Amino acid sequence: MHWRDLIKQGADPRHVNALAGWREAPLFSERERAALHWAELVNAILAREPTDADFAALQAHFSDNDIVELSYAIAVIKAWNVLNVSLRNPIPEHPAPGF
Repeated sequence: MHWRDLIKQGADPRHVNALAGWREAPLFSERERAALHWAELVNAILAREPTDADFAALQAHFSDNDIVELSYAIAVIKAWNVLNVSLRNPIPEHPAPGF
């Protein structure tokens, strides 16, 4: 669903498809890498709390307001994922029409 919307908005499919391997992919800017790293840290809070150094690294690329918005988006997406997994919402076997 989101992949299709991003592509319609002009995102490069190579860029979107490389998200899982963002550390190895040469396609991401330092700002994007900072956001992806922060997303991983926020999602791992139960196992490891982000450090002051982690937060300082994020501040090098984002304003305080940007960090709030990024963190909120990460938390909301995590909540959707938790709901989908806990409610056993399956991944469709066939793509939605128009895919």
